[in-house]
Amino acid sequence: MSEPVGTFCLVLHTHLPWLAHAGAWPVGEEWLHQAFTHSWLRVVRVLEELAGEGHRDLVTLGVSPTVAAMLDDPYCLRETYTWAGFWQLRAEALAARPGLTDLATHEFRAAGRCLDDLGGRWRHGGSPVLRRLADDGVVELLGGPAGHPFQPLLDDRVVAHALRTGLDDMRLRTGRAPEGIWAPECGYRPGLEQLYAAAGVGRFLVDGPALRGDTSAAHPVAASDVLCFGRDLDVTYRVWSPRSGYPGGPDYRDFHTFDHASGFRPARVTSTRTPPALKKPWESDRADLAVARDAADFVGVVRRRLTALADRDGRPGLCVAAFDTELFGHWWYEGPSWLAAVLRMLPEAGVRVTTLRGAVEAGHVGAAVELPASSWGSGKDWRVWDGAQVTDIVRWNADVQATLLSTVDRHRAMHRSPLLDQVVREAYLMLASDWAFMVSKDSAAAYARSRIATHRERLDRLVDVLDGSAPIEVAVPVTDVDSPFRCLDARLL
Repeated sequence: MSEPVGTFCLVLHTHLPWLAHAGAWPVGEEWLHQAFTHSWLRVVRVLEELAGEGHRDLVTLGVSPTVAAMLDDPYCLRETYTWAGFWQLRAEALAARPGLTDLATHEFRAAGRCLDDLGGRWRHGGSPVLRRLADDGVVELLGGPAGHPFQPLLDDRVVAHALRTGLDDMRLRTGRAPEGIWAPECGYRPGLEQLYAAAGVGRFLVDGPALRGDTSAAHPVAASDVLCFGRDLDVTYRVWSPRSGYPGGPDYRDFHTFDHASGFRPARVTSTRTPPALKKPWESDRADLAVARDAADFVGVVRRRLTALADRDGRPGLCVAAFDTELFGHWWYEGPSWLAAVLRMLPEAGVRVTTLRGAVEAGHVGAAVELPASSWGSGKDWRVWDGAQVTDIVRWNADVQATLLSTVDRHRAMHRSPLLDQVVREAYLMLASDWAFMVSKDSAAAYARSRIATHRERLDRLVDVLDGSAPIEVAVPVTDVDSPFRCLDARLL
């Protein structure tokens, strides 16, 4: 076989932590069930099928600690199984409606396969499934900090402890400590690489503009040995961008057109100008043709990108595309099929597919760089998490960190305190990056602020009990809530 034209890395990040915050942990919500059944299970199924064909080093997969906990939690698994059963019943009812028999048949079969998966290899949770993929060399697993906070705005002590908690959690669940992380929101500030090095993190992801658009190699950050990989936006945006991408094609299932009577999405995109009531019915055969066409187009884009890099540098280059896992199946119904097609076609086109670890082993490492403060959000800066719309959240987060650190310092002892651990838990759930994102993007802003208020009220209640200004009974409703972070130990903060 001839020398590959270059190396392609696909990085996926599984993260919907706000689903755990709508009340007691854990909780079954419609969005959780859709993400679990339509995305996570289907993406894993693709990886298992490709592994059965002999493919290895396919994907670098990040799983946030909160999602990892949901995938393992017996309550969440039972509720998801129940939801899938009702999914099948809804499909039976849909069959009685004129013109929707084909869709009903498709959904009934999909629900049945999902029930088989949930009752079979997912029966004992997600950790055994992920561990098998990692042990077989199919994926490289990334970790992340507990609570998925926007790290640039955190005190160094909080960054270090959240990282340690999240990485230990992944080691507990999968038998190995991740060598890399998906930094939440790709957020970075100078100096974070030192905290990463201390935690044993050897690589992380930034957005392409942080490397001035040259993402053709990984780079040591400043004076450290920690490597940063940049997301290639020209390639990534062919799939999903702020304005366009394959999922907006006319033959794909339309996410936004919803038949409330059945709970299904019966239409295809048709066009961006077509009102929902006038959109044409979704047809799986038409969608399959679109998948084949767009997969071939993407493979061509990647090959041309790598060929241009090889011509420029005189050696094979690197291309990294990174997405939220939920794009594949949840937002874009045909996404898993597209993913399978691309991962099969790239090697046939002379492109080496591997993980971030594999890219390092292949020598795709350049000179050290000084990274600017950055993120993958709007403007590629911090405005989403530190802008004018969220000044109150920034202030609350600074205040809760001060409360957290002072409380731990006052009550640290030789023996572990469940109350103190719960204080840290509430702080981490309050510090989740998603709250500011939801406010800045005007997506359920009131809900986000209400969740912050709930976690702050619980934290204050626990602090009062620890300080002796409230009886232990005040803390009981809070301590009855399970923590998603099994390795959380406040004494290490």
